[in-house]
Amino acid sequence: MKKFLLAAIVAFSASLPGLALAEYPEKPVEFVVPWPPGDLEDVVTRMIAEDFQKKYGVPAAVVNKPGGGGGPFPGAIEVANAPADGYTVGSFIIAIPVVGPNIGIPELNPNPFEPLGAFLTYPFVIVAGADAPYDDIDGLAAHAKDNEVALGHFGAPLIPTKVTFALAKSKGFEFASEAAFDALDCNTLASGDVDVMNTTLQLVLPCLNNVKVLASIGGERISITPDTPTVAELVPELNIALWNGLFVHKDTPADVREKIIAVAQETLASDRVAKLASETGALLYWQDAAATNAQIEKDIETFGAVNAMLE
Repeated sequence: MKKFLLAAIVAFSASLPGLALAEYPEKPVEFVVPWPPGDLEDVVTRMIAEDFQKKYGVPAAVVNKPGGGGGPFPGAIEVANAPADGYTVGSFIIAIPVVGPNIGIPELNPNPFEPLGAFLTYPFVIVAGADAPYDDIDGLAAHAKDNEVALGHFGAPLIPTKVTFALAKSKGFEFASEAAFDALDCNTLASGDVDVMNTTLQLVLPCLNNVKVLASIGGERISITPDTPTVAELVPELNIALWNGLFVHKDTPADVREKIIAVAQETLASDRVAKLASETGALLYWQDAAATNAQIEKDIETFGAVNAMLE
């Protein structure tokens, strides 16, 4: 009887003007970035969050959830476990939909997310210290055949790491050691913890004149390092770009998605984003959900080929 009365009250209340369910958003929104602050996905996501707050008048903030040197998956798990109501939005790299469902994490298999759109293609690079006795990938290969070379990366399952391993194999060498880090920046090289690292160009911009950029990962050369070849130029089978996008749980309502997308599109069309692109060499844009899904399917196929090269 009590359940019947409660249901009747709820139904009656919803039919009255002014008592309908509140329109999204009515409370704070979190954008989860599964990396430490400071890199490009963090910077641009903060711009989107700022614009979201201005447009809708509710608090919106970036929450950084790094994975302890093991990649972005703890942050992705948090978004997967949150209610599908648009109040927890993932700002995810390519690895979340491409790698996440295949590495034994129950919350990510099957893939619980759908993209709202992609907004960033990273200028991702393989770099060495300025005193390295080699200037390019072929020089690194020759050196590594007779010397121990330590590689730093963001996580063994991640695409840049696998691409770097596959590149080394195609050049006839292996790294003597490798380790995962939450951040790979100027200090990482200066400390001597690694000899070579794959990282985003953003993290080594402050010391760009004191490092050697051996190659970039992706299909296009980076505008501020135009003389550095891409990995795809060196080994065409490794033509895969590293991008970031906004993701929500698959059950998130369409009207909620549309409101987040509207803000993101405005942010990516802004002058401050254009300025960031010119300063960092990043490709910044808005790619819709359908095109991003098509990109994911293509990347899954390419990543399968990369894994096959490592067998």
